[in-house]
Amino acid sequence: MEFVFTEEQAMIGETARAFFAENATSERTRAAMAGDGIDRALWTAFCQELGLSGIGIAEAAGGAGLGLVELAIIAEAAGAQVAALPMLGSLALSAQAIAAGGSAAQQAAHLPGLLSGETIAGYAHDAGLKADGDRLTGTAGFVAHGASAHIFVVTSNTGAWIVPADSAGVTVTALTTMDQTRPYARVALDGAVGEALTDPAAAIAAAHRAGFVTVAAEALGGAQAALDRTVAYARERVQFGRPIGSFQAYKHRLADMMIEIEQARSAVYWAACAVDEGSDEAELACHAAKCFAADTYFMCAGNMIQLHGGIGFTWEHDAHLYFKRARAIQSMLGSGEWHRERIATMILGEAA
Repeated sequence: MEFVFTEEQAMIGETARAFFAENATSERTRAAMAGDGIDRALWTAFCQELGLSGIGIAEAAGGAGLGLVELAIIAEAAGAQVAALPMLGSLALSAQAIAAGGSAAQQAAHLPGLLSGETIAGYAHDAGLKADGDRLTGTAGFVAHGASAHIFVVTSNTGAWIVPADSAGVTVTALTTMDQTRPYARVALDGAVGEALTDPAAAIAAAHRAGFVTVAAEALGGAQAALDRTVAYARERVQFGRPIGSFQAYKHRLADMMIEIEQARSAVYWAACAVDEGSDEAELACHAAKCFAADTYFMCAGNMIQLHGGIGFTWEHDAHLYFKRARAIQSMLGSGEWHRERIATMILGEAA
């Protein structure tokens, strides 16, 4: 099979890359890091001016009616610039959950605000959550942009609810995190009232598929940017009278990065296509994409620091923005070991 983007998909990718390259600058990202981890002007422009926030949501729910391939294209472009946006928690996880498992009334009440960027949602999963009717008790330890959220989509292994952040019984504690472009918060519920989604199984499945694909695509974009920036540096930096990129050992490291990135690219878009086409391999593909792309990003970000030499080890260099995002992605939404265990179980069954 030969996979190529359609003209529309290619245009979306070109538009997104140009938008983030122009607007998600290092200076703006660092300014957002000093605040709540959100570039508010960038978020508003992305949602309202560019109009790409609803790209993975069905038209009936107020979105653009496209799929996860297009969402992955957008996430890859954002990841390439380490954009400080709540895209993952608000759009890929929460909006997808409401669109897939919420009633028409719930979609009408919450999706317009999420897609316009005026409402920010956090996705809080607690496997041990206790539900007494509509009252919820439990704690989610790492909620992306949780301290900035207006609502939470709270899920457990058995249900899914929408909980306003200012509800009685909700306590949000901002955490100190390594990746300041995506800060976490602890969300504790103590008898907080939740509005149950009508189809929790569909909500959770949609959120997880979109979340895995989005974070994998972000990792792919970051890994490619790490390689591109390192190649550019290798052409400029001269040592012993020649560009350092001409040395064999240096070229081998760049080649290793390129090979891993191309494999990650195949995994990411295989997963996105499998979900959009309703393939039986969709779940396996999503697990594979997340763990492979995350590991690839971490390897490329580490190489980026080392291959930049002394300047790469300074905190002021952007290589550290990529490294911190890469390390955070490895841990979030399930570790690589957890995803590989899931894949092994799907393939080998009890023998795993």
